[in-house]
Amino acid sequence: MNNMEKILEVKKLKISFRTNNGTVKAVRDISFDLHKGETLAIVGESGSGKSVTSKAILGILAGNSIIDGGEILFDGKDLLKISEEEMYKIRGDKIAMIFQDPLSSLNPIVKIGKQMTEGMILKNKDNRKNARKDFNTKLAILSENIIEAIGEDKREEVESICKKFDDFNIQAIKFEESFNYSETQAVELVGQIKDFTFRVSRKQTIDAKAALKQFSAKLKKIVDPFFTRNHLSDIETMISKLEKERASLPRGEIKVESHTTDLLNEIIALIERLESHTKPNFFRIGFYALEHPNEDIFNRPIGEFNELTLNYLNENFMNSFLDNVEKGLKNAYEKTNEEKVNVLNSLKKFTDFFKENAFTFKEANERIDQFEELLNKSINRLETTKDSISYTFILTVRANVKDYFANIKENIKDQRRFDKETRKYNKIIEKGKTPDYKVVPLKYTDPKNQIENIESTAKRLEARYNELLSRKLDYSKLAVELIDYFKGAASSAVYKITQGLAKEKAIKLMEEVGIPEPRIRYSQYPFEFSGGMRQRIVIAIALSANPDILICDEPTTALDVTIQSQILELINDLKKQRNLSVIFITHDLGVVANMADRVAVMYAGKIVEFGTSNEIFYSPAHPYTWALLSSMPDLETKEKLEAIPGTPPNMIYPPVGDAFAVRNKYALKIDFEEEPPLFKITDTHYAATWLLHKDAPKVEIPKSIRDRIERMKKHQGGNLNG
Repeated sequence: MNNMEKILEVKKLKISFRTNNGTVKAVRDISFDLHKGETLAIVGESGSGKSVTSKAILGILAGNSIIDGGEILFDGKDLLKISEEEMYKIRGDKIAMIFQDPLSSLNPIVKIGKQMTEGMILKNKDNRKNARKDFNTKLAILSENIIEAIGEDKREEVESICKKFDDFNIQAIKFEESFNYSETQAVELVGQIKDFTFRVSRKQTIDAKAALKQFSAKLKKIVDPFFTRNHLSDIETMISKLEKERASLPRGEIKVESHTTDLLNEIIALIERLESHTKPNFFRIGFYALEHPNEDIFNRPIGEFNELTLNYLNENFMNSFLDNVEKGLKNAYEKTNEEKVNVLNSLKKFTDFFKENAFTFKEANERIDQFEELLNKSINRLETTKDSISYTFILTVRANVKDYFANIKENIKDQRRFDKETRKYNKIIEKGKTPDYKVVPLKYTDPKNQIENIESTAKRLEARYNELLSRKLDYSKLAVELIDYFKGAASSAVYKITQGLAKEKAIKLMEEVGIPEPRIRYSQYPFEFSGGMRQRIVIAIALSANPDILICDEPTTALDVTIQSQILELINDLKKQRNLSVIFITHDLGVVANMADRVAVMYAGKIVEFGTSNEIFYSPAHPYTWALLSSMPDLETKEKLEAIPGTPPNMIYPPVGDAFAVRNKYALKIDFEEEPPLFKITDTHYAATWLLHKDAPKVEIPKSIRDRIERMKKHQGGNLNG
């Protein structure tokens, strides 16, 4: 798992909430990574901070929340620092969430279909706009780097080849846009026919004459020569049959005869044949068409034409262009690597300014502006994957400086409030009376936290830059990746989701998540669904934008046991099919036993144990994890389940040592005096318990838990994910 691509990084996250009784420390300095295609379970009792963490990732914390420190890095952004407008582009599109109560995600007075399609259409519009902008920006940067690499005297030549690359991509886009339009019309037509035949199967009366007219109009729009291939005459024949059938039908609503539905099924079969054909490679064909403007390219066998145009593109343009791209990339990497060295040389002086000086807001921002100019030069804008730490460094520092002064101001304000209320309270006592209230404790936030955050962020930047500088780069591979990036951006720019296409996608999603008769369900309201079906709908909505990360916050708690297992199985299957990264929030370890790759056990706002599923279930090290395992239902357990004694601590006044100490019968004296660090057990397994210290007394895992572990091993063959 360590070698897998990190898709999300949570670093030293600290979150509090202001309440009338004081400041609640909800999340206290936690860090974890999420890898591509894995399920990370975050497990703990209510109030452990697990849901607060997930809501922070999605940017939906309550208004009284305070981000005391940390970062949440995703796609070159710190999700704690970006604007709501930027977060909107990520929320639901890149990171989606399923809540415990599905009704909290559904509008009760809006039909399910509309709730599923609105997001698809809006996000698609943004994606198309951003894709073309990204294409143009990166191509301009590439052009300048190639010129720097081979010489200013070659500027005209380089600009010409980059323009040619852009020109044939534009030609490819035109072909793909036309193809997409016909394909969309075909998908919409099939959907309309299926709606029609579904109503026929229910013995409903239908205005068939009007429907067939609509189908005929749709068929007439399927004209792209690449999509129709040699079937244009078949489409014309179908149009003629439809018109003839329509002419034979009476006006108004009728019961449709089988010969009409037979004809419609013929149309569906024809469209299925069209969709089954090999898709043209528009990137290659775009170049060939640009070079052969008068040639008829539409009647060639697509498979052969794709190969021919690949060879033609490589021989006449791409081989030499890739050579130039490699030179441009080499220049970009070498240039930014030199600037990375400059950043590293200046980093200590930059952080020392904040550590060692009393500074004004203006002075701090002037220093940040200077360093930002240096840092921007070190960021390679030609990399197809953004380096989150470098992209977010300045934003993080600025936010910490802002919070630093805001905390000072808030502390002064709250001190005045506290002093005033205390004087009033004492006066009541002086009069011999007993006040019927208590003074709200002082809400002090140490501004030094922000300075420590800046220092820790700088250390991560230093470590990351040292790592990047030590890399061995394959410029040939990087050049191909960059061309693939351009191809993907060009294709995204013309992929338009219409209302009809969105409907068909929604119906397919409903089928995928196991909702029967989706064409009926599409037009229903949430109250017409059972609890399990509502949760399936919420999952379908979450998947509608094809997100990278799916956060599941207790998604089965409100459901009965039978439905729970179905939903868990569904989430597991979807994760594998879509290569999703999943964060699964739960209070029940048993729920994630067969679906989590790694598990983080949280208690009182901290991660107390972290490891692979096998390590957490078969080699648990923290007494709190033992307690969770003891309270986990097991069909073969004869003894009574053990409830965890006591209650979680009041996080307005976090315990000095181990927060679990007062509930832990294995607690040591030091547990009440000093907070344990995360002790390393293996490269993937850590636990924050003094029992792992070399000088601690030997404590065995309780026998009831050892017996349970042996039973689990027996049933699972020693591997939970095997």
